[in-house]
Amino acid sequence: MLDANLKAQLKTYLERVTQPIEIVASLDDGAKSRELLGLLREIASLTPLISLSDTGSDARKPSFSLNRPGADISLRFAGIPMGHEFTSLVLALLQVGGHPSKASVETLEQIASLKGEFNFETYFSLSCQNCPDVVQALNLMAVLNPNVRHVAIDGALFQAEVDARQVMAVPSVYLNGENFGQGRMGLEEILAKIDTSTGERQAEKLNAKDAFDVLVVGGGPAGSAAAIYAARKGIRTGVAAERFGGQVLDTMAIENFISVQETEGPKLAVALEEHVKQYDVDIMNLQRAQALIPGTHGALHEVRFASGASLKARTVILATGARWREMNVPGEKDYRNRGVAYCPHCDGPLFKGKRVAVIGGGNSGVEAAIDLAGIVAHVTLLEFDGQLRADAVLQRKLHSLPNVTVITSALTTEVLGDGQKVNGLRYKDRNSDELRDIALEGIFVQIGLLPNTDWLKGTVELSPRGEIVVDSRGETNVPGIFAAGDVTTVPYKQIVIAVGEGAKASLAAFDHLIRTSAPA
Repeated sequence: MLDANLKAQLKTYLERVTQPIEIVASLDDGAKSRELLGLLREIASLTPLISLSDTGSDARKPSFSLNRPGADISLRFAGIPMGHEFTSLVLALLQVGGHPSKASVETLEQIASLKGEFNFETYFSLSCQNCPDVVQALNLMAVLNPNVRHVAIDGALFQAEVDARQVMAVPSVYLNGENFGQGRMGLEEILAKIDTSTGERQAEKLNAKDAFDVLVVGGGPAGSAAAIYAARKGIRTGVAAERFGGQVLDTMAIENFISVQETEGPKLAVALEEHVKQYDVDIMNLQRAQALIPGTHGALHEVRFASGASLKARTVILATGARWREMNVPGEKDYRNRGVAYCPHCDGPLFKGKRVAVIGGGNSGVEAAIDLAGIVAHVTLLEFDGQLRADAVLQRKLHSLPNVTVITSALTTEVLGDGQKVNGLRYKDRNSDELRDIALEGIFVQIGLLPNTDWLKGTVELSPRGEIVVDSRGETNVPGIFAAGDVTTVPYKQIVIAVGEGAKASLAAFDHLIRTSAPA
């Protein structure tokens, strides 16, 4: 099951294991159980420190647990963790085998001190780039604290379970049988949700910090570049981000980022953060900006956060990026994650054999329809305009697929459902004004982005589209306040452009500092 190259890499990783690992598989007579057993045998053959037994009796089959003799670790994979989850499997083996985590000492101590019973279940799909962060975080918690139990479940393989729980988006996490959360969550975010004092402690630490020369708000490509270029100048630099990596974390395929022909969003996000960490930058994660109070007459600017924290700085670079644009029609919010989705790569496998719609005829929408056509029974693509706006090569591919219907001049007016999940969509034919219904089980919205500027209204100039208005140097209408990336009026929302704009805004901020006051 593992090719020679992958097996060689895994063998090298397993050389870091210092303690014995017990793998106990629960299997039936099915093909997937045989496939899993083959994978586990290959893994066990790579080091004498791994023992394998197929005598497990877990109700989920195929599945397997990882444990350490004499330890109390409850960590299980239900399914075959390949695809994006192969990394989760490798990390779990290393951590159960005694290899230390890279998490901070403070975080590890917080995990070990958790009191209570935490039985986590995570539903993932092998094509989901957001799922590994959640699976890996909860696996680590299960390794470090016997009060934490975790099973990672391949939703596509346990379809009856997914249907019974009406899981329509991944990752979906349950805690002690109740819904805990959906979507990407990092270790710090999970801990903050179950250890409620975390946010207060973090806010106190931030409030005690001295003023920054440059405070970057946002940790995506623009924010990362801004932080690096500021830190290179030797000035006091901080980055406060709701989640480091920004929307890149939700992007599956990235092509032609200069010198990198292709990569995946989460990999690029990790590389961005690691690059920033090479410099003296104070990174403050899980901080959602709530208000900007510009300083006047040379006073410090202040940024307030939802956590209750407040930071001050001589200059501020706003790089809060953008989010998926919603349709804003009746039923959309009611059925979000219950049939309405925004990430076809993540949630597509949950709709295997079902009928779905894609809203949007640009590159994102057509690419989504092409990807989904290989999984679902039928795709209906609806475009508001009279023609698709995607690149010609994508349109040719789309029209070649037998299970795709394209409807143009279509205005989506309502998401229909049965109270529990989506069962249809209503749209208006813009040529005839006739209302028409489509019976389906899923709707993937791909209609562009909205800038994250709601918290800035009344403080800096915004365009009619809500973007921050900047000049050629990235400066806003408020002296000392700069902006970069998808949140601004700069055209062409591309990662490579955001990186350049972040660097430019940072250089402009430094120029502003040396012309107006000496750095701290």
